[in-house]
Amino acid sequence: MPATPLDVENLSAGYGPTRVLEDISFSLPAGGRLALLGRNGMGKTTLLATLAGQTRRYDGRIRLGDVDVTPLSSAYRARQGLGYVPQARCVFPTLTVEENLFVGLKDRPKTDLQQAYDMFPRLFERRRNLGSQLSGGEQQMLTTARSILGRPSVLLLDEPLEGLAPVICDELMAAFSQLASTGDMTIVLVEQRIQSALDFADQVVVLERGRVAWSGTPKQLTADHDTVERLLGVGGLH
Repeated sequence: MPATPLDVENLSAGYGPTRVLEDISFSLPAGGRLALLGRNGMGKTTLLATLAGQTRRYDGRIRLGDVDVTPLSSAYRARQGLGYVPQARCVFPTLTVEENLFVGLKDRPKTDLQQAYDMFPRLFERRRNLGSQLSGGEQQMLTTARSILGRPSVLLLDEPLEGLAPVICDELMAAFSQLASTGDMTIVLVEQRIQSALDFADQVVVLERGRVAWSGTPKQLTADHDTVERLLGVGGLH
């Protein structure tokens, strides 16, 4: 399905009685690329989990295009086109790479696996290996490719570069940029490698203690040295 807009309005959420997010609002057009930034513990992962329907919502609304998914379960949100790649690399360790990818195909033909192999040739080379035999970077590629095979219209990526070698990071970011450039996916990226996130995004939201503390474009954030230092703890960006 084609990319759809993502609209979040006055969203408050958390876990049990604990509120983590307060009054979060932002809009991302179809095909947009949003970098969600902030120091550790500021609510970024909770926000993605909330969008995916995995936390307790107290207030607010989430829309995918014309569909209000706020009352829907995680499974129904996925059917509406929401793809979620969590921070944990969720592969099936006793299944091969190819068998892991079959899960993402849903009702699509087996030949569509080639999309994943074209994006990540390394997965084709390791297609007979078990998930447990892959490196961290290969597991991240597999998790991402499996989600992409489901053809989401909105893709949520939670720190996909964490702990990976620079060459793997470059390979993943190139794949994400390729996906975004097709116009088939709206992408929200949480990433601690700030410069990589800014190079990818066309919009930025910075969270501070569960609230939106700043929003704008990557160019505006790069030029705002005080905000970068105060909210991200980074001395400077180029």
